[in-house]
Amino acid sequence: MSVLVTVKIKGDVAAFRKSLVDHAADLEKFAAIGRENGAIHHRFGIGDGYVLVIDEWESVEQFEKFFGDPDMHAFIGSMGGDTSQPPEITVAEAISSVDEF
Repeated sequence: MSVLVTVKIKGDVAAFRKSLVDHAADLEKFAAIGRENGAIHHRFGIGDGYVLVIDEWESVEQFEKFFGDPDMHAFIGSMGGDTSQPPEITVAEAISSVDEF
């Protein structure tokens, strides 16, 4: 059974937008590592002063291993994320319903 994970990271949204282009190769590298380690789906969103990561993982343990890597936190900082404070992380069991799409 998979899990849905949201990660809300405060930071510089303009720097993050620019980093999507400037760090595209790094994003692809981390996406490949994530998929190899249990990531099923991944998406970004942005709000007022924060980036929202929306993922689906095979297990919470796989997410924690991936997200706990010090290289990941350094990368978050290079993308405009504020690493001086912990992100808000929410984990929920993924369930199916008839209205799913």
